[in-house]
Amino acid sequence: MKALEVLVASVVPMAITIDLDNDFAEARTVVAAEFAQLKEQDSFARDLIARCPTLLGMEALRSRRPWPVGVMLTVSGESATGDLASSPTSEAALPGEALTFEVCALDGSFRWHFDASRLEPKHIDRMTQHLQNLLCAVKADPRQPVGQIELLSFAERAYLLEELNRTASAYPSDVCIHELFEAQVRRAPDAVAVVHEEERLSYGELNAHANQLAHHLIGLGVRPDQPVAICVARDVAMVVGLLAILKAGAAYLPLDPAYPPARLRQVLDDAAPRLLLADAAGRSALGADALADVSVVDLETAMPAWANLPASDPDPRALGLTSRHLAYVIYTSGSTGTPKGVMVEHRGVVRLVAENDFVEISPQDVFLNASSPTFDATTFEVWGALANGASVVLYPERYLSTATLARIIQDQGITIAWMTARLFDVYVGEGRSTSGLQQLLVGGEEVSASSIRACQKRHPTLRISNGYGPTENTTFSLCYPVPAGFDGQQRVPLGRPIRNSVVYLLDDHGGLVPFGAVGELYVGGAGVARGYLNRPELTAERFIASPFVDGDRLYRTGDLARYLPDGNLEFLGRNDDQVKIRGFRIEPGEIAARLCEHPFVREAVVVAHEGPGGEQRLVAYVVCAPEAASNGLEGSELAGALRAHISAHLPEYMVPSAFVRLAALPLTVNGKLDRKALAAP
Repeated sequence: MKALEVLVASVVPMAITIDLDNDFAEARTVVAAEFAQLKEQDSFARDLIARCPTLLGMEALRSRRPWPVGVMLTVSGESATGDLASSPTSEAALPGEALTFEVCALDGSFRWHFDASRLEPKHIDRMTQHLQNLLCAVKADPRQPVGQIELLSFAERAYLLEELNRTASAYPSDVCIHELFEAQVRRAPDAVAVVHEEERLSYGELNAHANQLAHHLIGLGVRPDQPVAICVARDVAMVVGLLAILKAGAAYLPLDPAYPPARLRQVLDDAAPRLLLADAAGRSALGADALADVSVVDLETAMPAWANLPASDPDPRALGLTSRHLAYVIYTSGSTGTPKGVMVEHRGVVRLVAENDFVEISPQDVFLNASSPTFDATTFEVWGALANGASVVLYPERYLSTATLARIIQDQGITIAWMTARLFDVYVGEGRSTSGLQQLLVGGEEVSASSIRACQKRHPTLRISNGYGPTENTTFSLCYPVPAGFDGQQRVPLGRPIRNSVVYLLDDHGGLVPFGAVGELYVGGAGVARGYLNRPELTAERFIASPFVDGDRLYRTGDLARYLPDGNLEFLGRNDDQVKIRGFRIEPGEIAARLCEHPFVREAVVVAHEGPGGEQRLVAYVVCAPEAASNGLEGSELAGALRAHISAHLPEYMVPSAFVRLAALPLTVNGKLDRKALAAP
């Protein structure tokens, strides 16, 4: 009889939408109303289940839930196991699911069916505890919003808040970046500090040049927290200029001469620096109009005004300078078409480069600076070297070439380098040598496990780390030292927080998500930036007071992640449209906004698609205005015109790889943009 009951049992799906702002009593009413309607459906045909995407799409839920759960309700007591209120069993879950939750309506008992190859018993125990906490909470107060019910036990909460964030460590938080450099000058003034092609400066020489320029800037009236722009080619003068600005008490605002003049002007208009340090490349890139609005200090003049000024270190106390003042302002992509300037303080950089735990630095090391000065990896490449007595070699060309990169690594004896994930893929794919390198940090985008495996096979002694961190948390927040013999079968984790950094995974209500669940990644600690220059509303939105530690601030990254069983974090994508291309963080909305400024474009959307080699590439979809047709622009001519327009306003890495003309942008039934319908060209 029991077998017959199972045979004829009807599976009836029940779709329930719970508003997490409603209280439990309201949620119970919604469920009761839906359950009452089931009485009208005594059966549900199997072919309908097969055609129902909600029932077949459980796999898709895995990106936003820790364990997809199929709920099964039984109205007889036969499914319960003895007298247990709950019982885990490793019997197979429903097909396609990791877990099935069975509830007996008669006595309230429940049982877990789980896939033992994907879930461990301790995960089930933790979920059982969450369920018990939920039931106790709603019993005590059924009027509290469902989304704010505390599921975590005291022990799990302590583990998430404290054990996984036990990173506090003493570091010189009260000194400025250049003071770390000056300590190295006193230690070894004749050691090589910076190398560019055939030119070399010792620590003593670099310090003297920077001091003279710093005294000149002080005489021009610079003060703490004041941005001073610098637009020069990547050479020794760049390092002298950056160091001089810091010594003068100001914050450097790096501009890349390779960027379009319109983009450079946009940054200058927003930051409004009084002073600009420039060379011939910088002056040419900016143009006469931009130079007319700012006082220019020419770093290539034959008779500099500072040549006879003192070569002594300016006194930061006399300048009123502390580690809480700004070190630099770096502009990143903005969704509205306006880039935003991230304000980073000295103490954040000192936390990155002094006594850190994610890379070992000695005076014998040689760093490679191949990043644009507007990319915050330069912070690590330059100050990581100069704050620790090491040398930094400046990449000699304007644009990166893997062949030149390999030659520099070999000829200059580079021991520590940083590469974006995509550059690393190409470098490894071309079989370029990493001989001589001792430590390599890779990141900026999701790192390829296969590339890491191939690199380790070729150079097993090389220490490779996956470095993660937004500009708003001073370059690096987490790091994963890839173990030797990495199997490459899974994603490369983001790792754990570096010293004096903390991370939390929070839900939409700002509460901690359970261990293993997906949440938005918030980063905190000494590296958190001050905010965005001239953007108080955006600063208040993205930088929040920590709900866990009084006085601390957190930055909301917009990245989704979850904890792996070993405590490392795994990256699972973005909760918005922001993407990274070749290590640069990009708001596609900014590119679309620029496209819409063209008279031939009525509407535009930019999407990142995965290319044949796994790399991300930008594709622009445009709906043209009538002017485009009247000018006879089609196909490649239209793409060329739009590419030229974007290239005149945005950096090269923000120019779409392809342009697709559409009659209209695809919409969902709710009238929203249907991104899934934007197929890759």
